[in-house]
Amino acid sequence: MPYLESAEFHMIDNPAQVERLLQRLQNALPLPAFASPALVGSLRERSSTTNITTRCEVTAISYAGDEGGIMCHLTFHEDASTEGFVVSITHLAFDPRLPVVREVSAYQKHRIKRIRKSHALDLATQYQ
Repeated sequence: MPYLESAEFHMIDNPAQVERLLQRLQNALPLPAFASPALVGSLRERSSTTNITTRCEVTAISYAGDEGGIMCHLTFHEDASTEGFVVSITHLAFDPRLPVVREVSAYQKHRIKRIRKSHALDLATQYQ
């Protein structure tokens, strides 16, 4: 079972990259963003008080470890409710003119790729 043992130590995120990106994002707050259609639909199902639109604003950033990744605390411009939303940065798009967008895009692509790869490996090991 050497394969399973090595899979236990497989990390999705690069800690140094995450630390640099978190610092850059903190310095750039608040950030305008766009929620993915899937995220908008999910949030609308869960909230009856907030007017969920594709346009939102990232007001805070946190890190939920390797399993959760970079999390964005959102508010929606047209809503003054106190309801808070925390979502993965992978569900958001950002204006390409923002200085930090290249690093965000690289992080998102890397994370999604590693999660898909990890999920495929998990499925493969279920049948061994």
